[in-house]
Amino acid sequence: MTVARFGPAGQAESFTAMGYKKTEQIPEYLAGFGLNAFEYQCGRGVRISEAAAARLGELAAQRDIVLSLHAPYYISLSSLEEEKRRHSVEYILQSARAVRAMGGDRIVVHTGSCAKLSREQALALACESMRWALDALDAEGLEGVRICPEVMGKVNQLGTVDEVLTLCALDERMIPCIDFGHLNARTFGGLKTHADFEAVFDAIENRLGLSRLREYHAHFSKIQYTQNGGEKCHLTFADTCYGPDFEPVAELTVKKGCHPVIICESAGTQTEDARTMRQIYQTFLSSESKGDLL
Repeated sequence: MTVARFGPAGQAESFTAMGYKKTEQIPEYLAGFGLNAFEYQCGRGVRISEAAAARLGELAAQRDIVLSLHAPYYISLSSLEEEKRRHSVEYILQSARAVRAMGGDRIVVHTGSCAKLSREQALALACESMRWALDALDAEGLEGVRICPEVMGKVNQLGTVDEVLTLCALDERMIPCIDFGHLNARTFGGLKTHADFEAVFDAIENRLGLSRLREYHAHFSKIQYTQNGGEKCHLTFADTCYGPDFEPVAELTVKKGCHPVIICESAGTQTEDARTMRQIYQTFLSSESKGDLL
């Protein structure tokens, strides 16, 4: 049975606290926590060499750890300036080259902001830019790399669930990156009930089909937010104020037969919190196998 995979985004505080220093030690470190995914961070630029990427991929594969990559934060597919959008396509290409060298096939991409545009105008520009990016991947033989547009946490950012699904509808290779913490922040605590979470899963299935729902990509963390702008800062699982809770995601993932990659973006404790998520998920998985889930 194919099951969900869990891991952190980047290096948690415990990586260095436990005496690890080198990127190539990440798989050994993660295996000690029982984790089987890792998202390499290129938020400030793709700076890993092809050789280093290949070495990380080789060591990760030996421990059955799948790798994904977060593309640079400054990508803006919705800019009014065509030059900026063309540069953004190049950053996506750089990210795709790096993740392929690692043996991975998913890159997470921010799509930009609305700025002074209407949401409809910004989305139209982003769709055009994404088509350029897909064509560029094809031209370079990188069609196996899957772009995952991310649900964003600030109200003025392009990246509602609907906008992400519209982008993903451009090509079957694309997978939504559902950041549940971001979604909760941009809706000012809108993920409260089981039905709130189920509506997200249903939206993906209705727009993209069951197969793409089952392989969704996700980020998860608790996030502080303001009542006008949305996301303020990432928290840890110790937070009891802002949420969201992970249990509904775990339950729905099991009930829908999903096998996603779920990456934890907690502030400094992302490895430990990823382990907690996997434990919660495994509890629901065990209940499902016994027929206890409704």
